[in-house]
Amino acid sequence: MKPILERKIDHIEICLRQDVEGRRGTGFGRYYFLHQALPEISLADVRLETTFLGRRVAAPILISGMTGGPELGAEINRNLAAAAQELGLPISVGSQRAALRHPETRSSFTVVREQAPDVPVFANLGAADLGVHFDAAQVADAVHMLDADGLFLHLNPLQEVIQGDRTAGFRGLAARLRQLAREADFPVLAKEVGCGISPQTARLLADCGVAAIDVSGVGGTSWAKIEALRSIDESQRRLGASFQDWGIPTEESLILCRAELPDLPLIASGGVRNGIDSAKALALSANLVAMALPLLAPATRSARAVVEVLRQHMEELRLAMFLIGAPDVETLRASRHLLAEVR
Repeated sequence: MKPILERKIDHIEICLRQDVEGRRGTGFGRYYFLHQALPEISLADVRLETTFLGRRVAAPILISGMTGGPELGAEINRNLAAAAQELGLPISVGSQRAALRHPETRSSFTVVREQAPDVPVFANLGAADLGVHFDAAQVADAVHMLDADGLFLHLNPLQEVIQGDRTAGFRGLAARLRQLAREADFPVLAKEVGCGISPQTARLLADCGVAAIDVSGVGGTSWAKIEALRSIDESQRRLGASFQDWGIPTEESLILCRAELPDLPLIASGGVRNGIDSAKALALSANLVAMALPLLAPATRSARAVVEVLRQHMEELRLAMFLIGAPDVETLRASRHLLAEVR
């Protein structure tokens, strides 16, 4: 089997069978909502619909990119996409490097648009590959093969090093990203993969012209830990173990990036595990929340299993909104004054 496909299978199996989360929390536990015993609305009044990059979605929840390439990845993507379509939620695919290098795997990604024709779908490539392994035509191909609504470029310098790549193309990346954002006929979005986005990086990304940023902070899946578990090199394993909690907690990254960029759409991911987490992230100014790991195991079973997890999450979010008197997402996003810090 080709190395890139072997790596994708390893990632899925490790995430399904081992503890891949870091030891630090997201930071959302620092807060609790000021319960409103007289909310002046009914639960039936609460609406989760919102708009992201000009598209209406049924709830502020993004099914984050996970996989694609091997047969198992195709099945996971099929079930995630069917759930996204049923619930009206946006979805991203995992890295499409495999599809660009091995055309026989393209169907494991195109199945997402086939199953989800009516919701926003986002393509995904590694930012460090931009202009190094892929030219502008190949990047456009990744977007157009999905009829995608935009492209996530994921930033993963720690993962690349633990994976063994000491020469990943991060030098001069901002200039390459700026050129892509300027010339592309699709929105370019940026995301970390679990180490968080600093305000300095957020400003640089905004200056490059990205349309939105997923802060993807510490608190959920640790890719340093995953690569350490996967590695057969003892030095790499030790590096991964030492850096498994490296980065900025999701809550802190979100607050810092919003202070730096008052108007740019921000996505909160990294350890979002229930609807109360989502409510806190939205009250801290996120436009969307995103999830991956909680949906992975259900996606190996069926679309129905994914729908059940997401419906539960959405009902928890709805109830939290009711209990603070927020009838819609925009009201919730203006509700930071109802968050108190645990003492």
